[in-house]
Amino acid sequence: MSEKKMTNSRRHHLKSLILQIAANWIEQEKAELVVAKEAYMAEHCPAPEKSGDQAALMEICRKIHAAIDKIDDERYDVASKVQKADKEIEDLKIKVVDLIGVKKPALKKVRMSADSMLQALLGSKHKVTMDLRSNLKQVKKEVKEEPTEAVGDWRKNIEDKADRKKMFETS
Repeated sequence: MSEKKMTNSRRHHLKSLILQIAANWIEQEKAELVVAKEAYMAEHCPAPEKSGDQAALMEICRKIHAAIDKIDDERYDVASKVQKADKEIEDLKIKVVDLIGVKKPALKKVRMSADSMLQALLGSKHKVTMDLRSNLKQVKKEVKEEPTEAVGDWRKNIEDKADRKKMFETS
């Protein structure tokens, strides 16, 4: 089965047709939204009667203010619910991260002396040298001199040990 590739001109033509259709859909959605908004406003907010004396107009103003207060209360309630839900979502995200755990990156070995490490951390403030070997106390080794007799005849050592053994046996 041979699949034919689409030519660039055909692809461009189809793309432009799809964009035209999408633009028509967006215009229809906007028109439907305007119609729905007008229907909602007609249902929930009837046009006030402007005819009448001053007392009637004052009564209409009071009704409008009462409606505004009611709507403002509802808006505040909805805003507080949304804020509470957002906070809960953030808390749950934090719990998920805690449960999964943060993956620690593999650390690379860096060959660095203590002086260069301090200079990297402290910058120009670094004055102290960390040459630890220079701070070590010098210790002179004392050579123990072993008695030459111990190195001598091995038979004599064995006899001394035998004498010690006899001393413990006699007690």
